[in-house]
Amino acid sequence: MQSIQNCLLPEKALFIHEAPLKQTPPTIQSGSCAGVLPRESCHGDSARGLVAQGAILTSSRWLATLGMLALMAIAVSVICLHFGAQPIGYGEIVRVVLDAMSRKPVDSEVSTVTSTILLQVRLPRMLLGFFVGCSLAAVGVALQALLRNPLADPYVLGVSSGAALGAAVGVLLGVGTTVLAETALPACGFAGGLLALGIIYRMAANSGQLPIHSLLLTGVILNAIFSALIMFITSILEPNRSYGMMVWLMGTLTAPTYGGLAGLVVYLTIGLVLLFSYIRALNILALGEDTARTLGIDTERAKRSLFVLAALVTGAVVSVSGMIGFIGMVVPHAVRLLTGADHRLLLPASALAGGTFLMGADTIARTMISPAEIPVGIITALAGGPFFVYLLLWRKDRLA
Repeated sequence: MQSIQNCLLPEKALFIHEAPLKQTPPTIQSGSCAGVLPRESCHGDSARGLVAQGAILTSSRWLATLGMLALMAIAVSVICLHFGAQPIGYGEIVRVVLDAMSRKPVDSEVSTVTSTILLQVRLPRMLLGFFVGCSLAAVGVALQALLRNPLADPYVLGVSSGAALGAAVGVLLGVGTTVLAETALPACGFAGGLLALGIIYRMAANSGQLPIHSLLLTGVILNAIFSALIMFITSILEPNRSYGMMVWLMGTLTAPTYGGLAGLVVYLTIGLVLLFSYIRALNILALGEDTARTLGIDTERAKRSLFVLAALVTGAVVSVSGMIGFIGMVVPHAVRLLTGADHRLLLPASALAGGTFLMGADTIARTMISPAEIPVGIITALAGGPFFVYLLLWRKDRLA
């Protein structure tokens, strides 16, 4: 068990202090809390024996980081609205959006076409990409802290495949052709993702631990089994529905109706709000289950709740976007390098960065060979695959 003699953790969930950062001497051992001011959580860096950067999280640093990421997301969103088969000027974008908000009538035929492209195609698709990216990145952060595994990700562990199988079964049973499809398919995806997480936990757990090799092997096995079942379902569908299923499985964002987008947001809001309520537990669970129990955390209850929330969010996302991989692994790592491992900042920052990343990736996917489109899952895989190989081959010390 890691030493916690000098580490005092708060009883309340919110404990951000306005205090200057304290420089951590390079002699601090991994897992030690020496040198950290009271009422602050700390993590040991297993690779170099240093406490994670930003030992003290101040309110000014929290606001500055999230504010910068929010401004970046707004800037990227405007750029995404600009690019397409028919580029639209930035001034026109602002005018159309302001007119829509004030419900002013459109003056000319050209403005009508521009307004339709922006408000009915690009804007809902951009919002969908942002919410999907936010959700996948947040789930990735939670799974990495829960399993203490830098490779934990809904796609790698087979959770996305399970959610896709649930949604495919729903389509096979006719859910996709009913008026309840916009809310029923996320429920089917949630059931499939929960089933996958349950199987992963049962197969990989060994004396209460979840070794990395067992997790990866379980994820590979489940991906193979679920993919085979999905292909079977696809093969017995009608040709048109079968083609649509294949495109959807590669990860595709299509412009949703605002009603469908609202239904998805309800699912994701519930899941993410509950997930954010476990920020303090995630900070402590990252230190290890024994330490968490010593500090009064009901680890089994926390793990069950977080698994269910991960399945809820992943299922809702996969039901509308297909299997978009690697966002839950790449984005949290990149953000962690900049902000440190404190989940009070890491979780919301990763959510914003994940949404921004997927908006940009989707813009590349739909403009690279315009007017044709590339499934956005291909773009994220090309970005995340090399990073995955890098972690496995050159950062083995971080995966022990």
